Amino acid sequence: MESRYHPAEIEEKWQKTWADQGLHQTVENANQPKFYALSMFPYPSGNLHMGHVRVYTIVDVIARVRRMQGYRVLNPMGWDAFGLPAENAAIERGIPPATWTYQNIDQMRQQLDQLGISFDWEREVTTCSPDYYQWTQWIFLQFFKAGLAYQKEATVNWDPIDQTVLANEQVDSEGKSWRSGAKVERKQLRQWFLKITDYAEQLLNDLDKLTGWPEKVRLMQANWIGKSTGAQVSFKANTGDEIVVFTTRPDTLWGATFMVLSPEHPLVEKLTTKKQAKRIQRYQAEAASKSDIDRTAEGREKTGVWTGSYAINPVNDEKIPIWIADYVLMDYGTGAIMAVPAHDQRDFEFAKTFDLPIKVVVQPPGEELSAETMTAAHAGDGVMVNSGPLDGIPAGKENGQSVEAAIAWLEQHGKGRGMANYRLRDWLISRQRYWGAPIPIIHCPQCGAVPVPDEDLPVKLPEDVEFSGRGPSPLAKLDSWINVPCPTCGTPAKRETDTMDTFIDSSWYFLRYPDARNQQQAFDPRKTNDWMPVDQYVGGIEHAILHLLYSRFFTKVLRDRGLLNFDEPFQRLLTQGMVQGRTYKNPRTGKYVVPMDITDFANPVDPETGEALEVVYEKMSKSKYNGVAPGDVIGKYGADTARMFILFKAPPEKDLEWDEADVEGQFRFLNRVWRLVTDFAGAGSSQPALGTKANQKKSESLTKDEKNLRRAIHTAIQAVTEDLDGEYQFNTAVSELMKLSNALTDAACKDSPVYAEGIESLLILLAPFAPHIAEELWSGLGHEDSIHRQSWLTVDPDALVADEITLVIQINGKTRGALQAPAQLSKEELEQFARESDIAQRYMEGKTIKKAIVVPGKLVNFVVG
Repeated sequence: MESRYHPAEIEEKWQKTWADQGLHQTVENANQPKFYALSMFPYPSGNLHMGHVRVYTIVDVIARVRRMQGYRVLNPMGWDAFGLPAENAAIERGIPPATWTYQNIDQMRQQLDQLGISFDWEREVTTCSPDYYQWTQWIFLQFFKAGLAYQKEATVNWDPIDQTVLANEQVDSEGKSWRSGAKVERKQLRQWFLKITDYAEQLLNDLDKLTGWPEKVRLMQANWIGKSTGAQVSFKANTGDEIVVFTTRPDTLWGATFMVLSPEHPLVEKLTTKKQAKRIQRYQAEAASKSDIDRTAEGREKTGVWTGSYAINPVNDEKIPIWIADYVLMDYGTGAIMAVPAHDQRDFEFAKTFDLPIKVVVQPPGEELSAETMTAAHAGDGVMVNSGPLDGIPAGKENGQSVEAAIAWLEQHGKGRGMANYRLRDWLISRQRYWGAPIPIIHCPQCGAVPVPDEDLPVKLPEDVEFSGRGPSPLAKLDSWINVPCPTCGTPAKRETDTMDTFIDSSWYFLRYPDARNQQQAFDPRKTNDWMPVDQYVGGIEHAILHLLYSRFFTKVLRDRGLLNFDEPFQRLLTQGMVQGRTYKNPRTGKYVVPMDITDFANPVDPETGEALEVVYEKMSKSKYNGVAPGDVIGKYGADTARMFILFKAPPEKDLEWDEADVEGQFRFLNRVWRLVTDFAGAGSSQPALGTKANQKKSESLTKDEKNLRRAIHTAIQAVTEDLDGEYQFNTAVSELMKLSNALTDAACKDSPVYAEGIESLLILLAPFAPHIAEELWSGLGHEDSIHRQSWLTVDPDALVADEITLVIQINGKTRGALQAPAQLSKEELEQFARESDIAQRYMEGKTIKKAIVVPGKLVNFVVG
């Protein structure tokens, strides 16, 4: 072997060798336990960033260890390749989205290979490929046939320039489109939805099964589903229409003095009188121009318009006016509320603004509320008043009996019913864009919405499209593609021109990996049920709600369609922290400064203003001048060093601060390992490692130095194994490798088979972390089979047993010295051993021992007087 460590040479060599040998291909062996290791697949932007390096390195270590532990491992990779950035690239560069996307995929695949990630590329999936989205469309049709996919009118974010629906995350904080910069409007459109609300209760209850998930993520999902219990009540309007409301406080119904509907509520037009029509229409237009965040902002001045109509409060037959106001949202609850201004702050503010009645129905203890003197709503506990049959009942959502009593009264009198409501809304999946999976529906004037027959899938995206960046989707302009006969009756019909939200693609990709080359099915249930659920899923916390919730939803629907035999897709979840880089920021202006413009890093100042700069770590970004390109690090230090730093710097769930000095520290460590092994190989020792079949030397006959070294070896094996089997504490595992390296360096028995055992153990333990250098050094020791095909090491309990311990001697709690003592001594024998020692004799001379405190294996404390 070379005397010096040259990472670039050995890494390229072994990457090619592993590919030629098919080392990372998945083994299909039913006699082995399975382990499905999965990282969230990326959008193919073209360049890896350090966040990618971290997540894929974490999963790679897990996968490599499990293979060495005897598992058959599935560690696949793919590309979340549909989406708006590719369309933007097509507009800006004048190239088809597919060309741009596949170029980026090739580039990122090469970068991943440079990291030595053990992906099984035979399982690769690309969501924009027809052989994938054919099955995305097929799965959509399973939802459609189950009554879980439907169209309805919905209020959406609308870009008036691009003429497309925008997701909430594509609207900036000023309410403008991220692409065109236009002020986003709220518009009613006919859109496709998936009925995720049908599974709300299951999705909520089954969170209890996810004991391998971070509690924070489970809580985020529970809050997003947002179950609340209360009652559904109908108010009859003077037009004869029923206005349905859901309330968590039905006990306050007797205090409802008006109703408020969302401006988008479907009954607004019918309820509006001719006199109020123009005012209502103006207000609806104003509301449509505002975001939900603007409309519901705390402290915002309340606005609204009376419809001119009234409703009858069903519990007391009082006539109350019906208003519309933008603080009520159509997609939350029923889009209508009963307003109880005395006990809801928003309603109180509205009532004060428009001089509407306020009626107290909950009196707090020791206080006498009145509408005339109230300055804020009382939302706390108390006693029911002015509430007919509920008067005198303790009131409160948590501690009172009033809610339960109100529901019982409503049901007894046929005025309402108790029920649960959810914050979760049905999933809007329509997108008026080209680069997505076409929705496989044909609209027939005779038959309605007709599914494309399975044999006609995939509905391919046409390639002869033009991207202007303005106007409707290119698909909506292709008459030759749109106009087709109805599959049912043959009548001239039209294709659906909307494409699916890209979250659809990522909601089932993990089901495709076990059977990625199947051309007859989305997946063979036998194969997917064998590998699923995923044993360890790793990805960003930013996907904690939507992606994970949608994936759980898909799993349950496909289970109910008889395709899957499990309830949850991911057994364990690790949400890795961000990689942060050092930034230099002017705290007054908020402007970031380019590091190369700074002359004194100890006391950095803004070169333009001379003001002191603030040095903070923030998420890596080009705009903050703190990004580090993985290729630059690999080029300078090698992939193994990049991997070791990423794993060592911080626990995986914590944010990681990039520090070049720590990167160099890991590079120095790998150089020490290189010298340690090459020196051992160069010494030409013929001694086989202790523990091999070739070495029959018993551990009982080892010298003291050999026993101490062997204890260090097996302590490392035990610690690293525990760090990788439990909570994946890679940083402490790397620390244990460093300790073992130091023990080998300091060992006084380098011609011993124990030392050979230590060298080989160090390499095997290092292999998942730094696979290239471990393979090179293993090969240099004369091994023909790959180190990655070796069995993971097991601990020899006898090796951990120490012959001697360091016994601390204390007198009255103060340490006076330490000595070596036989490890097998009992408490009584340890006390006697310590009593007879020179240390104890010297400090206790002439004194009486009142008490002896013995901590086995550690210390003896004599209390003397």
